[in-house]
Amino acid sequence: MKRFFGGLVLLLFTSCYYQRGGYEDQWDLTESTLDSLDFAATHHYTDNFNFYVIGDSLLLQEQRPLHNLPSPEQASVKTVYKRDRLVVADIAVIPEDSVDSVWVKVARDQYTMGWVHEQDLLKTVVPDDSISRFIYVFSNKHLIYFLSLLSVVSVAYVIRRMMRKRFRMVHLDDIGSCYPLLLCLCVSGAAVLYASIQHFVPDTWVEYYFHPTLNPFALPPVLGTFIALVWLILLLAIAATEDVLQQLSWSEAFLYLFALLGMCTLCYLFFSIATLYYVGYPCLLLYAGVALWRYYMYSRCDYLCGRCGAKIRRKGRCPHCGALNE
Repeated sequence: MKRFFGGLVLLLFTSCYYQRGGYEDQWDLTESTLDSLDFAATHHYTDNFNFYVIGDSLLLQEQRPLHNLPSPEQASVKTVYKRDRLVVADIAVIPEDSVDSVWVKVARDQYTMGWVHEQDLLKTVVPDDSISRFIYVFSNKHLIYFLSLLSVVSVAYVIRRMMRKRFRMVHLDDIGSCYPLLLCLCVSGAAVLYASIQHFVPDTWVEYYFHPTLNPFALPPVLGTFIALVWLILLLAIAATEDVLQQLSWSEAFLYLFALLGMCTLCYLFFSIATLYYVGYPCLLLYAGVALWRYYMYSRCDYLCGRCGAKIRRKGRCPHCGALNE
């Protein structure tokens, strides 16, 4: 087991970085270009990079920062607002600045531009890419989403129990389909991999946040595997939804899919947190083993009814139409 964990950590460290080589060998690059490339390698953006404002407002100092920095009262400012798009026009490093040595000049248009500390800029903007914005929103709201789903599932469960009706749920009273099970396992595996990247090589995830892509083959192996899992989760979700709608009535399918969504969210939160304390790996193996065993013992259907075509676990009378299958 120790060798397995050690190999996993070694894989993360040796296969997670973007290829940046080759710039040092280009003799025709100017010193300013090399400085810009070095800045991009450490800060993940450079000139002409686009940002999207998510804060209420951002103050830009019109005067270029110098060694003797003017106070805010002495400097004229411009203001940009939420949903404005900004482009990086220039970058200056002022080592004497005790607040933040990096100043960034951004422009909304030719009339609205100015300088701002990098730390103030990054608190107010996200990269102007739909994937980056989704990552930002999801990373800040997933706990609220989970609590909301948990509340809905709990209320639905209580209502069904009060009505004395069967409550179908993945792992507990599952249907004869492997797709919900595989969906939960893929979400759990993706959560473990995501937390491992965040814990061991966070700079790799920051680089992806600034320069995202949905093509797993254009990324380092670890990130490529994670994006491939995301695609697989999407496909399994579609397959599970279709299978559930075929096997259950609309009311039962609605509750089942809500419970499945809540289970996936619970798996994501649990394994994301557990992996940070190194217990996510054995928990994932234990969870996968128990889930597969329960599906094989209680939910797997090897036969189809000869009359209605419904999935049945064993030969005999069909629980759906009452036909006898021998």
